[in-house]
This record gives sequence, structure tokens and C-alpha cells, in this order.
Amino acid sequence: MDRADWVSSAPRAERARQVADVLRHQITSGAFPAGALPDERALGERLGASRNAVREALGLLRAEGLVERRQGVGTLVVRPKYGHGLDRLAGLAEALEGYGEVVNEVRSAGVAAAPPAIAARLGLPPGAEVVHLERLRRLAGAPLSLDTTYLTADIGLPLLDADLAGRDLFALIEETCGRRLGRADVVVHAVTAGPDTAALLEIPVGTAVFALERLTFLDDGRPVDAESIHVRADRLTLRATVHRGPA
Repeated sequence: MDRADWVSSAPRAERARQVADVLRHQITSGAFPAGALPDERALGERLGASRNAVREALGLLRAEGLVERRQGVGTLVVRPKYGHGLDRLAGLAEALEGYGEVVNEVRSAGVAAAPPAIAARLGLPPGAEVVHLERLRRLAGAPLSLDTTYLTADIGLPLLDADLAGRDLFALIEETCGRRLGRADVVVHAVTAGPDTAALLEIPVGTAVFALERLTFLDDGRPVDAESIHVRADRLTLRATVHRGPA
């Protein structure tokens, strides 16, 4: 069954959701670089769907805040989403190179006692000295993510004198310690933004955001960087290429 048959054979509500899914994927993949979508008739022909299904799908995407309708102009992408691959260990600034200037607003940077959960993740005794960073990440001037980072003291202390606002943290770690990063364990889930996070990210309270928990290891297997990152889900997509291994 081709895409047109698949769409046309579904019940009306499901058909609209399917069209919305296809359009969402195309938008986030950069299929409409000019920012404007074709009209409903052209979209219907492109997707093998009726104008009613396209109209309802666009309504779903407007409710998500992904597109907006402007009188005399048509349907526009509100703000492009940027892709961040999860199949390569890279800092956000590295992954978004070429999309616009990435700036870190350093909200705090200093020495702290490791909370028990952080100490356990880093393999340190409870209360051990660590370096704590909190940075608000902006892409092309607009808030993208709020990053909370705990670094082992030997790795983090030299970074307090580094350019934390303008440089990617992973690159700084490798430069200052003279070792390569090896791997990271990443967990992604969805949470709702509380008042403080929502204010910093400039989104309504209760908006769903990506929460990334990342533990990064040096190439010798030692954990050195525990991060909790809250990312605006309307500005970033998370992507990975995965391969099926032996059963």
C-alpha cells in the first residue's frame, strides 16, 4: 500500500493525524526552507490526501505551535526545529554548527559539594568537591536549553577560567585535560516546565520539554561530567540512526 492509499483508507480523524505526522516530519527535516507551506490543494496532491484532511492536519500543527496561518500570506512555519543526533557524542554547539550563533549565558559557575545522586553517578564519595555549572543556551538569540552540569574537580576547576560563554564544554574538557572523551550514557524523557525553567526558556508554565540526563566518560572509562539538560521541544528534534544487532 503506497502513502496515498494508506492515508485515504484511514478513518477521518486518524487520516488527519497521519497527514499531520507526515507534514511534521517534513517540516522538521527542512522540506520547506523558505518557511512557507504550499496551499492546501498542493499539499493534498503532494500527500495523496483530501483538502479536508490537510486542513484538519494543519489545525493540529497550529495547536502544537509548529505553524501559523497569516491572512494574505498562507501557512508559515513558526520557527524551524533543529536536529541533534544521539548517535554521536557531540556538544550541542557542535551539532548545531551552521544554524546560527550559539551563546551560553553562564548563570552560575563554582565549586560545590556533590549531591548524593550526582556523587554516585560520578563514582565519588558523598559530598565530594565538584564543579557546578548552570548555563542558558541561546541559538540565534532565542532560548534553546537550560543546562545543569556537575564535573569532577580535576576536570572542572580548570574550566572556571575558560570561555564558558562562547565555547562548547566538550571541546574545553578535551583541551584542558589533554584526553579525549570516550562515550556518554543518555536518557531522554519528557517533563513539564516549572515556573523557573519556563521563565528562562520563555515558554508557558507546564509546556512539555525534553529532559536529557547525560553521563559522559573519558576515553579511559572514567565518568567526569553529569548533566541534566532541559530543551525546548518546539525548537529541537532528537535523531539517531540505530542498527539491529544479533538477537
